[in-house]
Amino acid sequence: MVLYFSGTGNSRYAAQRIADALGGQLLSMNDRIKAGDASPLKTDERLVIVTPTYAWRIPRLVEDWLRRTEFPGAAQAWFVMTCGGEIGNAAQYNHALCQEKQLTDMGTAQIVMPENYIAMFNAPRAEEARQIVAKAEPDIDRAASAIAAGQAFPAPRNNLYDRFMSGPVNPIFYTIFVKARAFTAGDACTGCGQCAGLCPTNNITIQNGRPAWGGNCTHCMACICRCPAGAIEYGKKSVGKPRYHFEAL
Repeated sequence: MVLYFSGTGNSRYAAQRIADALGGQLLSMNDRIKAGDASPLKTDERLVIVTPTYAWRIPRLVEDWLRRTEFPGAAQAWFVMTCGGEIGNAAQYNHALCQEKQLTDMGTAQIVMPENYIAMFNAPRAEEARQIVAKAEPDIDRAASAIAAGQAFPAPRNNLYDRFMSGPVNPIFYTIFVKARAFTAGDACTGCGQCAGLCPTNNITIQNGRPAWGGNCTHCMACICRCPAGAIEYGKKSVGKPRYHFEAL
């Protein structure tokens, strides 16, 4: 079984490619997380977990859901992490999670995809994004081939910088940067409610025809990057920046 979490489509695309190559079932963690559903999920022996990289580790809400959910039948776990640049020392934390879940850790693969974190960085425009995806395709294929063969992924880079970013920096990043108060909807907002429907933490409600953000944001960027009217901004940091989501390519 291939599980994925995705805000703007990168991880969903990689997961779909891997599931197609394996002939396996594809399941969205977004839906289960949004529904608060941590009921047991029966799988085959191979469990493939595809997620974006948040602060050099898998997203906290994904880690929490994996901890709370039992996977009868699963014996081995492969992690595939999409990122705009690097995953740090995420593999160490994925290994610890596997030990906790009594799963054999088959390693963590890094897939560099177009940047979407416009709360801090610039997303690429469409043509550059297509080039980045094309460059990532062989890495996705290699990951799928290793899983199909029952092989562990090669160990990723693990230097002092990686350990620092995934270790001390990760909780600091969440504390300082992962907040929703800077999100606003401008006059172009139509009140369609797509942002609320996409939000995996149910942090967005529609009040008087406009989105309102609460205090439980995970910074997946689904609301701002997928708004059909381009009406959402993240303070001044997103003004003038291109939005990115995979399906727009």
